[in-house]
Amino acid sequence: MDNPWEVAQNQFDEAAKLSGLEDWLCSLLREPERVMTVSIPVRMDNGDVHIFTGYRSQHSSLRGPTKGGIRYHHNVNLDEVKALSMWMTWKCAVMNIPFGGGKGGIKCSPKKMSSGEIERMTRKYISEIACIIGPTKDIPAPDVNTDPQTMAWVMDTYSRISGGYTPGVVTGKPLEIGGSEGRNQATGRGIYFTILNYFKHKKQSVDKKNVIIQGFGNAGKYSAMFLEKEGFIITGVSDSTGAIYNSKGIDVEKLIKVKNKTKSVMNYKDAEKISVNEILELKTDILIPAALESSINSVNACRIKANLICEAANGPITKEADRILEDKNIVVIPDILANAGGVSVSYFEWVQNTQSFYWTAEEVDVRLRNLMEKAFNNIICIAEEKNISLRMSALMIAINRVSAAARLRGV
Repeated sequence: MDNPWEVAQNQFDEAAKLSGLEDWLCSLLREPERVMTVSIPVRMDNGDVHIFTGYRSQHSSLRGPTKGGIRYHHNVNLDEVKALSMWMTWKCAVMNIPFGGGKGGIKCSPKKMSSGEIERMTRKYISEIACIIGPTKDIPAPDVNTDPQTMAWVMDTYSRISGGYTPGVVTGKPLEIGGSEGRNQATGRGIYFTILNYFKHKKQSVDKKNVIIQGFGNAGKYSAMFLEKEGFIITGVSDSTGAIYNSKGIDVEKLIKVKNKTKSVMNYKDAEKISVNEILELKTDILIPAALESSINSVNACRIKANLICEAANGPITKEADRILEDKNIVVIPDILANAGGVSVSYFEWVQNTQSFYWTAEEVDVRLRNLMEKAFNNIICIAEEKNISLRMSALMIAINRVSAAARLRGV
């Protein structure tokens, strides 16, 4: 598997060259501003003490406080977190929201841990990084295997350390303690808006277009829900336990109930069971990789048969795979646009926390739709004007905005 940090840096190098970026800016933006590694001792339920390793990377604060999720996964490592923080910088800049990129994570196996163990681990992690986070410094959010309850523990721990109620330190919180309407489904909603914008631009009908979704977590689930209601047919879905396929369509509402009850899509009855590798290689109108990075790589890219790929995950396509897909004329809507609904509504939540004034779900939805459409139109315009990929167009827009801030702020 390709190293995600090398992928992120290679993408930056290519876009920076196309943008004619000065050498000093290339050097500045190619590395994070700050990276912290912490040891997290946690007393487990059986009385043993286990030492977990946690990370927080802050890539760039040139356009505002850094912003990015916290993930709990057994594969979390420093290079992954650095790459994700860089992608977050570009994502915020593409959406033109006043944040830079951050990311955090703990190397652990949360599905093998109790709720009490996860809470104690979370609180100790936040106590270790509290000196570098805050509403005007760095604002975490949910990511892989973290949720609103995790964010509630983050907010409570930081508030106790800072000596006052501080809801703006984190987004993705429950509504009862300062969360925003629409935040939980925001990533999926943004993917849905992006796909609609693409077919609107192409002047094509979306009715009965087939969709395959790799990964059925938060982003995958809500993408499926919104797309099905619009007339798309969800034909294939996978999660960490396996994959299912039905050419006539999968009932998303039933699948969600099965997944919630049994923790696996494999228990859905009305579909053929296939391998998790095969799901990516089936013929389809739209493929949505919504799992982890590097899912589509130099090994399997030549077998991808989708007409359009919309990146719901961060960095699901490696650099070599990108070239292969481009040669096959497969359009890729990049992650820094496609899955930016999450950080956009996180920004809305932060604004609401700052003002202590909260918006309705309808207001959030309209603001998100407008933001996603504006960003998409900017990217498609540059891509067609310069005859470059949507990814390079998005990266150039982002890098130019961050670079402009660097020049104005000075060395």
